[in-house]
Amino acid sequence: MKILFLAISAGGGHMKAAESLKSYIEEKHPDSKTMLVDSLRYINPIVDKLIIGSYLNTLKNTPKIYGKLYDIAESGDNLSDVSQTMNKIISYKIRRLIREFVPDLVVCTHPFPLQMLTNLKKNSVIKSKVVTILTDFTAHPFWLDDAVDAYVVAHPGMKFEMVNRGIREDIIHSLGIPISKKFLKQYDKAEIRKELGLQDITTILVMGGSLGFGDIKETFLALLNSQKKLQIILVAGKNSKLIKRVEEYSLNFDKPVKIFGYTELIPELMSASDFIISKPGGITVSEALVKNLPLILISPIPGQEEKNARFLQNSGIAGRIYPKQNVEEVLFQIMDNPLRIQHMKEMARYLARPNATRDIVKLFEELMKT
Repeated sequence: MKILFLAISAGGGHMKAAESLKSYIEEKHPDSKTMLVDSLRYINPIVDKLIIGSYLNTLKNTPKIYGKLYDIAESGDNLSDVSQTMNKIISYKIRRLIREFVPDLVVCTHPFPLQMLTNLKKNSVIKSKVVTILTDFTAHPFWLDDAVDAYVVAHPGMKFEMVNRGIREDIIHSLGIPISKKFLKQYDKAEIRKELGLQDITTILVMGGSLGFGDIKETFLALLNSQKKLQIILVAGKNSKLIKRVEEYSLNFDKPVKIFGYTELIPELMSASDFIISKPGGITVSEALVKNLPLILISPIPGQEEKNARFLQNSGIAGRIYPKQNVEEVLFQIMDNPLRIQHMKEMARYLARPNATRDIVKLFEELMKT
């Protein structure tokens, strides 16, 4: 089994999905050969810095512009054609990589390398089968191409959306978003809290993704000021300025607080928590669902995360804190309503795909037989 994974490092989730699958394959098939490539960085570090840097700056400073561009592409205008043309131009090194590695399957967890691949396949430059792993809860036109051999999606409802856009139903597999096997480990809540130096009281985990984007500071302050007896865990990712500020704020309050930067302890922290307040990134949401952790959403990126948020709210899985909304009000609406919490947990169990990574690798095995 030779599998090439192509991802993009922006945001972290696309790489995590690929890493989870790669690790599982190497464990189950030790004689296999796998390779994970950060596509743009591999092609050219300058191109990577330009594209990813521009993307991150837009998200941070002018998210509404990003959202508008997303909507333009969603409406079927020619923005996706521009993206296809750009990826066609820069795909030459990927072509060489595939010719040298000769993979049985090429697995994409981001639409940029996918567009490079489908262009090469349509022109008969490569013959490897192409699998796409969608890491959100809705599909975007950038992902969709008739040269793909199999799509893996988060839930069955995505099939309807994709079939309406011209994708064959038989190549769409609702197996879930792959996550690390670390999230399958069960912990006793009281014991893991003790190990982490936490008190055994109602605990809220606040996360802003690997980049620490969003209204994290404002949400953290609101929790510090809450009338409720709470313990707060904050994961600020790589945002060092945010870490410094919240550490200063927490000194003025008597609520128990634990602050982390980038950490590998997310499975343990989720297990120690009663609720999670987070941006609706596909990987983080999938991890929380497997941990059966009620979700409260903040600061979705306009575009894919906003659509994730709508889906999760409509499904009864998540509450949401809107900009300038009273955080305390949302906490009381959810935390003081046992029926609401029970329903959120039941819907989380319904949507969770704890065996997604295993099932996706089974799909790979089947595809290589045909």
